[in-house]
This record gives sequence, C-alpha cells and structure tokens, in this order.
Amino acid sequence: MASPYLCPNCRTNRSRFNIIEQKATPVKLDPQSGDVLTEFAEDNVDIMHVTYKGPEYKVQCGVCGLIEDERSFIKHAEFNQKNHN
Repeated sequence: MASPYLCPNCRTNRSRFNIIEQKATPVKLDPQSGDVLTEFAEDNVDIMHVTYKGPEYKVQCGVCGLIEDERSFIKHAEFNQKNHN
C-alpha cells in the first residue's frame, strides 16, 4: 500500500479510497440448513478443500465506488505517470 493509486474507472481520483482487507475463513456447511458444521484453521483444512488464494486487499474508489484488486489502481497510476512524462 505504499504506491500511488489512480482509479481505472473514473480516471480522476488519486486520493479517496477504501482499503478492504480480505480474510477468508474456510468452513464446511450443512447442505440442507446452511449452518456451519466445521470452521477450519487456515493451516489445517480438509483434504478436499481448496484454500483461498486471492488478493489480500481490494480497493474501492471513494468517488465512483469501483472495487478492484489493489494492483489495478497501482498499474493505472504507473501507466498514467509514464504517459505524462
């Protein structure tokens, strides 16, 4: 999070953002009721359970509301900076 951001949608916002920290909790649900039967520790999931491999953070533009991976905002800022130099 130590890089400049630029919203890829509205292309004007460089300062107002919501940082969304993603924390996955692996669970096993009852197929009939939807109740949580088991909540696994991240290092001790069931053999048939794929662990979350998505981004640690998502970013929401504070102007237009777009939610994307953090790297999308960083890459747009880098690309825009290169084009203006």
